[in-house]
Amino acid sequence: MIPASAPLDGLLLVNKPSGPTSYDVIRIVKRFVKDTKIGHCGTLDPIASGLLILLFGKSTKKQAVFMGQDKIYRAQIQFGIKTDSADITGKTVEEKCVPELSRELLESAISKLTGERDQCPPMYSAIKIGGTPLYKMARKGEVVDRKARRIRIDSINLINILSPDVIDIRVHCSSGTYIRSLAEEMGEQLGTVATMKALVRESIGEFHIQEAVNGEDLFQFNELMIKEKVRVVS
Repeated sequence: MIPASAPLDGLLLVNKPSGPTSYDVIRIVKRFVKDTKIGHCGTLDPIASGLLILLFGKSTKKQAVFMGQDKIYRAQIQFGIKTDSADITGKTVEEKCVPELSRELLESAISKLTGERDQCPPMYSAIKIGGTPLYKMARKGEVVDRKARRIRIDSINLINILSPDVIDIRVHCSSGTYIRSLAEEMGEQLGTVATMKALVRESIGEFHIQEAVNGEDLFQFNELMIKEKVRVVS
């Protein structure tokens, strides 16, 4: 906790709800701490929910350290449709039959996607090319070549088969891994197409969603309440 009289410097764990952008969360907090620099560690798309780390004051200089840490995500993947955004909010661009999703078939596909490998980031991402975020190009209907990036997926656990075309998984991966791209890759492994239906970021490094402030509760916060929740960064 930061003393009430001290400058705001540290981190705040927020459980972002689905809907707002990561920067929308910063805008809410800025209403109470207007004169303090604020940054976040890893964008969560509007469709996604879960752990978002906010940094305040001098701690914003450590943004790269937190962004480089491993992540754990829980995701729902829907097979049979492909969208332009690689998630369920996008426009459907292809439909394809789905094989019977047995646990054996899914585990086989999963085993081929773990480990260290290259992954091409989706067009709908915050990566910049020539100073322009890819998602802004994508919204204009532009598609540009993207350089594949080295990622590492330590594990993909099949939690449940929710329906004949939807599964629930948990992914432990390196920074820079795109779960939307992973969904499409799983579709390819199964001879069909797929898109990400839902996503929750459960942890970043040693920080877990269970420790986070509910993002919707931030509307009722004030500066003192923010300081009570901010942790000192060592």
